Amino acid sequence: GPNAVIGTPPEIASLRQNVAWDSDLDHHGVVIGDDVVIRELSTVHQGSHRTTTIGDGTWLLNSVYVAHDSLVGRNVTLSAGVRLGGHSVVGEHANLGMNASVHQGRIVGAGAMIGMGTPVTRDVPPFGKAYGAPIRLRGVNHHVLRHLGASPESLERLSAAYSAGDFTMTGLDGDPALAESAEWWRAQSPSRPIRIGAEP
Repeated sequence: GPNAVIGTPPEIASLRQNVAWDSDLDHHGVVIGDDVVIRELSTVHQGSHRTTTIGDGTWLLNSVYVAHDSLVGRNVTLSAGVRLGGHSVVGEHANLGMNASVHQGRIVGAGAMIGMGTPVTRDVPPFGKAYGAPIRLRGVNHHVLRHLGASPESLERLSAAYSAGDFTMTGLDGDPALAESAEWWRAQSPSRPIRIGAEP
């Protein structure tokens, strides 16, 4: 889209602030997958120690900011005004509502749904539905689970585990719709898990 800016150096106070876009840069660049939509006024910064990555089929709607070293998976929707702090990780099929802000270094699991205007200060497990300030887990994103073909039994197990505060996704490796996301989540080593909140 018009006035989208891709590849500027990261803004990190402890690093040299380069003004060049090539040859002089000490950074790790940006990789954008196939069929990505980047709308007007969006910004994607280069990585400082790893490549900032936007996965295939992802949408960055207007005025989205993706900071340095962020990893955004396949088929993600970052709605208008979403802000990802540096070193953020967003799993595939996640959907972040308008003006959600992800704190640097936080993880948003695959298939998670983040409500509009939510400050994401804690790691959100795969397929979690989270919103509020402070952010709370409000259940499971049934819509994306059904879309991906998760079995009703797995959906029930995941809902019960999350209600009990168990975000390990153990026991779900046998469901092809969840196995890859469970393995990915455990590999991320989430360090600041979300707290549970009841539906309003």
